[in-house]
Amino acid sequence: MTYVIALPCVDLKDRACVDECPVDCIYEGGRSLYIHPEECIDCGACEPACPVEAIFYEDDLPEQWKDYQAANAGFFDDLGSPGGAFKVGALTHDHPLVAALPPQEQAS
Repeated sequence: MTYVIALPCVDLKDRACVDECPVDCIYEGGRSLYIHPEECIDCGACEPACPVEAIFYEDDLPEQWKDYQAANAGFFDDLGSPGGAFKVGALTHDHPLVAALPPQEQAS
C-alpha cells in the first residue's frame, strides 16, 4: 500500500508534501509530483501537508482519480528506484495520463 498524488497537483506542484516526507519518496515531474510506491513507508506525513488535498492513501483514492494510482507507479517504470528524489532532482517528463491533460487552472 502507498499514497497517491492525484489531479489537483497537476500544474501546481506546491511541494509542501516534499518538505514533510521523511524518506524523500516524492519525485517531481514536469507537471506533477509522484510518490514512489516502493520507497513510500506509508507514514502519512505528506497527506495533511498538501494544500489542495491531492494526496490519498490508495484505498481512499476517489473513484474519479483511480487511474492516478497506476500513473504514480508507472512514472517510475524507466526510472526504477533511485533511493530518493533529491538524488535525481526535478524531471521534465510525466506519466502519459498527466502529460495528455489540458493545462489545469488553479483556484486563486
